[in-house]
Amino acid sequence: MQVKDLLDVPEFGIRLLTTDRDALDRTVRWTFTTDLPDPSRYIAGGELVITGLVWRREPGDSETFVAAVFGSGAAALAAGEGLLGHIPDDLVDACERHGLPLLAVPESVSFGDLTEFLVGRVTGDRIAALNSSLMRQRQLLTAVAEGRALDELALHTARETGMQCLIFTATGRRLVLEATPFSDADVDALTHRALSADRLPATVSLDGGREYSIFAVGASLSSRAMRWFIAAAGNFEEFSPPIADAFGQLASIAALDRARREEGRLVRREIADQAVQLLEEDWSKAETLVRLRQAGVDPDRPLVVISAAFVGRGDMNELLRTVLSDTLTSFGGRCVGGGTRGDVVGIVATKDLDIVPVLRTRLRRLAPGIGRARLAVGVSSEVTGAALEGAIHAARHAADVARASDRQVAVVAAGDLDSALSLVSTLPDRVRREYAVRVLGPVLEYDGDSGLLETLREFLAQGGSWNRTAEVLHVHLNTVRYRIKRVEELLGRDLGSTTDRLDVFLALESVGTPAT
Repeated sequence: MQVKDLLDVPEFGIRLLTTDRDALDRTVRWTFTTDLPDPSRYIAGGELVITGLVWRREPGDSETFVAAVFGSGAAALAAGEGLLGHIPDDLVDACERHGLPLLAVPESVSFGDLTEFLVGRVTGDRIAALNSSLMRQRQLLTAVAEGRALDELALHTARETGMQCLIFTATGRRLVLEATPFSDADVDALTHRALSADRLPATVSLDGGREYSIFAVGASLSSRAMRWFIAAAGNFEEFSPPIADAFGQLASIAALDRARREEGRLVRREIADQAVQLLEEDWSKAETLVRLRQAGVDPDRPLVVISAAFVGRGDMNELLRTVLSDTLTSFGGRCVGGGTRGDVVGIVATKDLDIVPVLRTRLRRLAPGIGRARLAVGVSSEVTGAALEGAIHAARHAADVARASDRQVAVVAAGDLDSALSLVSTLPDRVRREYAVRVLGPVLEYDGDSGLLETLREFLAQGGSWNRTAEVLHVHLNTVRYRIKRVEELLGRDLGSTTDRLDVFLALESVGTPAT
């Protein structure tokens, strides 16, 4: 019940003495009668505190008493008029200052009758809430038994509570259709908070000042990187009990749905492992084609192979299987199995989509949930048929390059390794900077305002043409010749040599260039 409900009971004749009528919407969860000067240790929050004013000896006592009651989270204060025949102004003033509703209880009203009424109403409200909760739970379980989709159940909860909600995985994959789409930045913020918060539920602020509460789905024993989450609009600490109960039940139903899906994945797991191992051993076997199709991929369609492993952490492959399978769900047919090199191999139909940006976005969201572990991922180019065998080698070569990266989650595409420049760009920042300093150090120290670096960069861009370099830089041809000769003297290299020119070019590109 709410505080204002007490004003509607004619036989009590209770009056409101404070001016904040919005405070009358506060929920009364229980009642507590006291005349202690400081009853704070006995107030849990949400109570209607009833007092006969015996504690009041002088006007200053009102401030002490009200501060203790308000600070403990009481919903309102009801003061009896029996002792003094009225409610003193100092008590009214103290309640006004603290924003605590003050109710005057006439001398004719027994505190026992008031308490009995309140207990009956609160208990009745709790029974009604319990019945409503049980009915909602039966409805949700019936819907699950009837095969209704999880997004339909989430939509039902959103309508019932009036609050937008989203169910998502640790990689940011949305498990329900949203009435109001979330941006990638929103999902980044949600996943980061879900994985990094000390405990759940927790709140997060999205762009535009929107506040959401994040609830965990399922048991807390597993790694957060393997779990699902619910984001509900608003601050969970301000949710009314029915609202909190509704999202709690949705989380329970989502946990059942996740368990059902996980059972299906475990059934397919052995087939996926066999398909990957057969593909590694001998593509030509008829059994390989059969296993690939049983695992969910059509070898006649364009496919991409992915090799993923935690660097030096083979004990985390179960987590990797889960998150990689989750990440690839939005694509076509997929097979995720264990490889013989200790990696997890994914084979997926791309549906004409570029899979590399998706992998980078989703897998890098896992960073807060994997501690200090590092994840290296290699992605092959798109292939079909017998080329799948070579695609595994290409993906693993790209994964080896990713291992050298200083990123916590590094995703390297085999297609990015088709030139010396792209290969160097995948190296850690520290390695590339050290290389640039070793090759270009004398010029970097000498350059100042001499224009040596600018001329060198343009000279290489123009294929070593003196004339075109001079035209682009708007300088005399002899100036270009002088500067290039000075660079050669400082570096001890011959820029007419293909080898030296390549070394210098790669060093130039490594100056201030971010890693892939």
